[in-house]
Parts: sequence; structure tokens; C-alpha cells
Amino acid sequence: LKVSLEDMPARITSLLDERKKLDRDLVDARKKIAMGGGGQAAGDKGVRSIGNIKVLARKGSGIDIKGLKGLADEGKKKIRESRLDSTRRVVDALRSAEPRPRVLVSQSAEGYYPRGEAPISEDSPPGSGFLSEVVRDWEAEARKAEELGVRVVTSRTGVVLSRNGGALPKMLTPFKLGVGGPVAGGDQPFPWIDVEDAAGALVFLLDTESASGAVNVVAPDKHTNKTFTKALGKAIHRPTVFPIPTFAIKMLYGEMGSTVTEGSNPDPSKLESLGYSFKRPQLDSALSNQLH
Repeated sequence: LKVSLEDMPARITSLLDERKKLDRDLVDARKKIAMGGGGQAAGDKGVRSIGNIKVLARKGSGIDIKGLKGLADEGKKKIRESRLDSTRRVVDALRSAEPRPRVLVSQSAEGYYPRGEAPISEDSPPGSGFLSEVVRDWEAEARKAEELGVRVVTSRTGVVLSRNGGALPKMLTPFKLGVGGPVAGGDQPFPWIDVEDAAGALVFLLDTESASGAVNVVAPDKHTNKTFTKALGKAIHRPTVFPIPTFAIKMLYGEMGSTVTEGSNPDPSKLESLGYSFKRPQLDSALSNQLH
């Protein structure tokens, strides 16, 4: 399983182009925010600047649990540094930018939270373990921009469903072969969001002056791994009768297997109360949108 947002930049760019009240000239961040370190620019790390007043930072190294069994030190370092270092560079650039952008929306993840079935708000404390610690420190780097008078939002995103990348295409292979099924009993929460809403929410958070701090970016239609599995099988007309036991996941992936066998249940009430209207709030509609 690779946690990725490969389809997001194009979706975000498309949405920004549609917004007449924003500067329609979406400039490459490397032209607006010069970054230090090996000649890299902010644009190389998934940063975009809109009209030189808003910045969106969203990219880190993907988390591939197949490649990180046992959480080798080099793998941990790559995951951690790709997030913290790129965000640190963005904040450093904001410090010297003239004029200074007024908003920073920094990509985060629901991996911040403790694993469990209880609904979780943005005020909940972080979980324990490597991934929760990375997300906690990642957000802390972004919040340093607040010292510069910049409005900062950290978007704690669930599993982004997109036909073009991330988790969904990888899930499809065993299902199409007829051997798909729930993982580790399937009772763990499965926080998800359609890529159209993931991109739409980030643009909305850029635009909404009252948005600040952490915001859960997940769909309101709650599912477990089991109910998601059933919905996916239904969407592609395949059976879902081959469960994958916990011990098999642990044997294959070691400590990183917990990203599959456990889940958190973030609540999107804050995003909704800010005024965001989901385009694909229901899982069946989202899967149909991505698969047909």
C-alpha cells in the first residue's frame, strides 16, 4: 500500500483555474519563492503560489509498506525528512518573501491520530508510534509560519480515492482476480475522500479566512475496512470472500502493517461547519466516479 496524492496537483490546478476571484495566472512556485538547498525550488516539493498571496504545500515521500518492513532507519529517515525538510524550506522562504503570502495550507494526514473506532476531532491528542510522531512534527514545522503573521492550515487527509494513483489502483488487482476481502477482521475505520473533494477542500481552505489550524479532510460517509471492501467489490462486480488475517499482514510488513490493520476515525465536522460542500460525500458515488 502506497499512501500518495499523485493525482492532486492537476485537480488543484484545474479548480484554481475555475475560480474567477483568484488570480487566474497560477504561477509556478519556483518563480515566486526561491528555495535554498541544491538549487531546488519550492515547486519541486509540490508547492504552488497563487497570485503571490497564498501557498499550498503538499508533497512528501510516499509511504510504501512493502518497502519498509521492519522500518529500516533509511526508510524512516526518508519519510521524515521529505516532509519536515520541505515544509521547513517553505517557511524559510515565506520569511524572506516580498510581498509575503498571507496563507499556507500544508498537507498533513489522519495518521496523526490514535488508532481506534471513536470519532476524533482536530483537538484530539496525537497517537503513538513512528507515523504519528512524523505527522506531529510535520505540522509543527508548518505552524512556525504563524510567527510571520501567516494564516496556517494543516489538512489531515484520509485515503484519497483516485483512479490515477495512490491506494485505489493497487487495491483493484486482487479484487479483479476475485481474491479481495477485508483485512484483519475489517472492523477498523477506513477514513477516505474522493480526489475531487480532497483537491476541492484544499482550495476551499486557501480561500476561507476563518479556516486555521488542523482540519480533517475526510468524507462524512463513515466506513470500516469491511464495508469499504464490500462497496469496492460491488462497484467492480467481484466477490469479497477472501479475508486477510492480521498475522499475514504482520509477517509481510512488520510494524508498518499497522497502517492497514488499524485505523482512525477523524470527523469532518469542522470542514463542514466552515462551509465546505462535498461533491462526493457517499462512498458508492465516489467509487463509481473513479471506476466507471
